[in-house]
Amino acid sequence: MDTSIKLGKIKTSKIELIDIAKAWIVISLAFAFVLTGISLFDGNIGQAFSLRFLIYFGISLFTAGLGFLLHELAHKFAAQHYGCVAEFRAFDQMLYLALGLAMTIGFIFAAPGAVMINGMITRKENGIISVAGPATNFILAVIFFVLMLLLPSLDLIFSIGFFVNAWLGLFNLIPFGNFDGIKVFHWNRIIWGVMVAIGIVLVFMRSYLLSLLFL
Repeated sequence: MDTSIKLGKIKTSKIELIDIAKAWIVISLAFAFVLTGISLFDGNIGQAFSLRFLIYFGISLFTAGLGFLLHELAHKFAAQHYGCVAEFRAFDQMLYLALGLAMTIGFIFAAPGAVMINGMITRKENGIISVAGPATNFILAVIFFVLMLLLPSLDLIFSIGFFVNAWLGLFNLIPFGNFDGIKVFHWNRIIWGVMVAIGIVLVFMRSYLLSLLFL
């Protein structure tokens, strides 16, 4: 890792800042394609230069981008809490894949990178570090849900923020490969199951949640 930079209590580096910015922009672009329904498959890819696409790109930067950033920072801060050196690194191939799938068939596969951790940690500590990311997305989803109710004039933005963060949290709990889910599953299957259940409720039961609140 290159020379560290201190931003208050946050330890980072030039490489990490560049990788975060790169992943933030690409993931936001991918979500903008999906949210607008613009893709090569639908034959309307030329609309990517429209004002509508730019508006949704801005919304995606705030909703999906913010969810991605805070997800990774949650991993980073949790790892640093346990005395580890931790920095985010973008996976360029996965960024190409995410943008390519969004542009061609309108599908999101969000695995832009990971926080690289250097230090001795237990299975429990690794599980806690891993669960911090999805938990942050679920918290953001709830915040966006509340804002959606309080500020109905901005329902479009907040509803996107709600769904995107709920989906990101659930997606990252997949118990496979390098996803957070496999580390949480190996640490504590009950906590993994509870987190997955929360994600499913948030992703698939938005209308039901709204109906309960307005009974």
